[in-house]
Amino acid sequence: MLLSPNAMGLRLRIGLYLTTGMIAAFLLLPILFIVLLSFGSSQWLVFPPPGWTLKWYDQFFSNAEWMESALASLKVAVLTTFCSVALGLPTAFALVRGRFPGREFLYGLFTLPMIVPLVIIAVAVYALFLKLGYTGTLFSFVVSHVIVALPFTIISIINSLKLFDQSIEDAAVICGASRLQAVFKVTFPGIRPGMMAGALFAFLVSWDEVVLSVMMASPTLQTLPVKMWTTLRQDLTPVIAVASTLLIGLSVLVMVIAAVLRRRNPASA
Repeated sequence: MLLSPNAMGLRLRIGLYLTTGMIAAFLLLPILFIVLLSFGSSQWLVFPPPGWTLKWYDQFFSNAEWMESALASLKVAVLTTFCSVALGLPTAFALVRGRFPGREFLYGLFTLPMIVPLVIIAVAVYALFLKLGYTGTLFSFVVSHVIVALPFTIISIINSLKLFDQSIEDAAVICGASRLQAVFKVTFPGIRPGMMAGALFAFLVSWDEVVLSVMMASPTLQTLPVKMWTTLRQDLTPVIAVASTLLIGLSVLVMVIAAVLRRRNPASA
């Protein structure tokens, strides 16, 4: 029996929705379980929880070590975001508008950290900073995180630059603006979505980075993922679920803020 085009289209849509729903459930259910475990009354990570409580959140926020690790993660992520955008912006301009030999090679070089296994980068960076005596410092954390976050920032800004009509910038120059003024007042607002996306990716890459952070950590300075990793090896306390929930929550909050800012600037989208 042959189906009409409308019936065939309906079945395809239903199949697409079901497939998308199952994939979303597969990806999101573990996150939901972690959030629920953070409110469980059991002193172990038991699902389903026998009861509900907020005492694990109280333990997290009253523990100086957990709070110091969370603050260190936030500080490293913010500095990484700033440095990634500051370095990625001129790099993207050079790769898009520059006309020099080896431009494609440089693009591949800058995106290499996305391809090379992270543990190899971590070992190499650790050996370098160990020789220089900078392991366990804020500087080593930020530099190592920038290495893996910068490719995401560069690619985001490059994509915006390629979509931006350079003739608008040229028109501003013809009207009397200097090239630098045209870039700051015309081009930068035009590529703002790409800059925001690059900053967002840099923040999120740094915020939950654990492999590099484990290599750079010291007894006096460790990020929240490192604290979670070391605690997980010793005890399966639900405080780990609380830390995981806060990591997820801040990541979602950053994405929501970015979406709101983008909606408020429809002209630059």
